[in-house]
Amino acid sequence: MPHALIRSFFDTVTFTVTHAVADAQAKRAAVIDPVLDYDPKSGCSSTRNADAVIAFVREAGLTIDWLLETHAHADHLSAAGT
Repeated sequence: MPHALIRSFFDTVTFTVTHAVADAQAKRAAVIDPVLDYDPKSGCSSTRNADAVIAFVREAGLTIDWLLETHAHADHLSAAGT
């Protein structure tokens, strides 16, 4: 029976959560609702949140098969394209 590996990443700026969900045995994963950091004052974006997810995926030896957006995000930008 597969064992799920789930890690959630809370973004305090947008008050949203990105999830990494994986089959721990197969080492295959999905990332759900990845957040792209955006500073409206400067107009600049960064990948701080996405970098934390990528670090977890690498440390766990996972392969990301899916990037899933569950809904339109009016409160933050998606990091799926990064």
